[in-house]
Amino acid sequence: MPKVTVDGVELEVPAGATVLQACELAGKEIPRFCYHERLSIAGNCRMCLVEVKPGPPKPQASCALPAAEGQEIRTDSEMVKKAREGVMEFLLINHPLDCPICDQGGECDLQDQSVAYGRGGSRYHEHKRAVTEKNMGPLIKTTMTRCIHCTRCVRFSEEIAGVDEIGALYRGESMQITTYLEQAAKHEMSANVIDLCPVGALTSRPYAFEARPWELKKTLGIDVSDAVGANIRIDSRGREVLRVLPRVNDDVNEEWISDKARYMVDGLVKRRLDKPYLRRDGKLVPVSWNEAFQAIATLNPGNSIAAVAGDMLDCETMFAAKKLVGALGSSLLEGRQTGMDYDTSSLAAVNFNTTLSGIETADAILIVGSHVRWEAPLVNARLRKAVKRGAKVFLIGPEWETTFGGEFLGEDLSVIGNLPDHVWETIRDAKRPAIILGGAALGRGGLEAALSVGEQIGIVRELEDGTTWNGFNVLHMAAARMGGLMLGYAQKGGLADVVAAKPKVLLSLGADEVDYTKFAGSMIVYIGHHGDKGAHAADVILPASAYTEKAGTYVNTEGRVQWADKAVFAPGDAREDWTILRALADAFGVSIGFDSFEELRSAMISEVPALGSEGLADYGSDLPAGGGSASGLIAYPVKDFYMTNPIARASATMQQCSAELLHGEEIAETAE
Repeated sequence: MPKVTVDGVELEVPAGATVLQACELAGKEIPRFCYHERLSIAGNCRMCLVEVKPGPPKPQASCALPAAEGQEIRTDSEMVKKAREGVMEFLLINHPLDCPICDQGGECDLQDQSVAYGRGGSRYHEHKRAVTEKNMGPLIKTTMTRCIHCTRCVRFSEEIAGVDEIGALYRGESMQITTYLEQAAKHEMSANVIDLCPVGALTSRPYAFEARPWELKKTLGIDVSDAVGANIRIDSRGREVLRVLPRVNDDVNEEWISDKARYMVDGLVKRRLDKPYLRRDGKLVPVSWNEAFQAIATLNPGNSIAAVAGDMLDCETMFAAKKLVGALGSSLLEGRQTGMDYDTSSLAAVNFNTTLSGIETADAILIVGSHVRWEAPLVNARLRKAVKRGAKVFLIGPEWETTFGGEFLGEDLSVIGNLPDHVWETIRDAKRPAIILGGAALGRGGLEAALSVGEQIGIVRELEDGTTWNGFNVLHMAAARMGGLMLGYAQKGGLADVVAAKPKVLLSLGADEVDYTKFAGSMIVYIGHHGDKGAHAADVILPASAYTEKAGTYVNTEGRVQWADKAVFAPGDAREDWTILRALADAFGVSIGFDSFEELRSAMISEVPALGSEGLADYGSDLPAGGGSASGLIAYPVKDFYMTNPIARASATMQQCSAELLHGEEIAETAE
């Protein structure tokens, strides 16, 4: 490890570190526009200039200069100060004076660094260059006159997303950043370039002119649009969520989120259920809470009651419903609303065991029945990293446009038991083999067949460094799935068991994907937040809170327990889910053992201790023996990436993305 001196302080830095990283280890702030820790080094903004000895007597770009033994680095000399002032002056030659009307105002790197490192005046009086706006689709608003050509957006699209959509045209002063062929950016993580842009060239189109950052209340939350559990920050004003931004968590989402996680929040104020409803003479009519509870209680279901959990539920709601159903003498609980019925006796067999960050180190990966780009865009980005490190990827299922290459082996589940020789040998001989099972492969013997393959190749093994490698992974699509399985929301025969029991009352906890025609003889009590499919089938609607309107515990697909806070209040008469279930217990005349959220969480933790601390739950690494054969054509469950849940379906932004980006419809402007 080389030793360097930064402003008179000697320190050791890791081999391969750059001078910029060495300065940061020494606690020095180095300004930058083009440099980003997760992107390749471009070295084109020149803002990170420092003085280095031995070396030429001139400022050098610290981001592209390797740290070497004996270097003396100055970050605060007169030469460095003057050089940075000069660079800032050049950057501002063509930058417009848009700050009062720019959405980046208040969180703009150019603003901050021009104050900290600029001259305070310019010697240039020539006309500023202007650049035409570009079409980057319904999510990204462009004002390219502000662009300083840092190329962060270009590098993100190529390196992280794996889609060559954004690039540069022309040279010198005429250079412009644009999408090729003037098409919209279509990949599932496109809006991350908004966070990356250090100026106001790329901003959020749906959020344009909505608020300034200092007006917003910032709340830590967890994304529920898929099972990855991305860490997010919910920015709200009053009772409305205005935007969602990613939080940095290297173990889960690094610092990216999918476009759906970011933009479906405008659906939180559309199609909301804000008062109780009761079906009378075939029509839903608004009623008071007491009337709704009396209607349910008069049915007196006894132990003929069941609960089906939706995809976006927190663990507390599921636990409260479990306690209510249990107090009435029933154990009918199910969370797999579409009817899947895989074996859940071993949670290690249905977990993403390599962890999300660990999949990057796999060297041979077999993906079965998963359209990863749509089901978990952030896992797709991890797979790209694995391939860059040399991993071979094989896929079973209908072909889709991957961003990491890979070889498709067929569309039938039977391929699992009849892998081609070269695939079998590659996976068997790999040091870190991995299997990823998607939702489309879990049933029809797919889980057992994949476990059998894993057993034969020794997918759980000791590595040379003494750690245990478990490469067997299940990629769920629902944020509530792992939490639900930990709480027992899984019948042996799946939803079919609940249907066969013919319950008098079915508690639908935000379950919008269930086929309710099978429950024709049951009173369907829908506890949810949107007037979606579940509400249309309900006999009683009890309005509940969405994920931004309650605190809760979520468990992602790798078994990571995470906590989210409450950002805003639910609209109208809507209440937090657990309070509705607590009131239902009174209506039924049973006790469920808690009267506050703290008591509820304590009871849940005492029953399932793993939910009591943030981090990976320990399911062990022992996998059950597989066996049997799998068969049947694979059909991916996600047909439209932008329309997978009630909030997204209510979102005007997601509807526009679906129409424009997936189905090629041209959206007419107002004047047209």
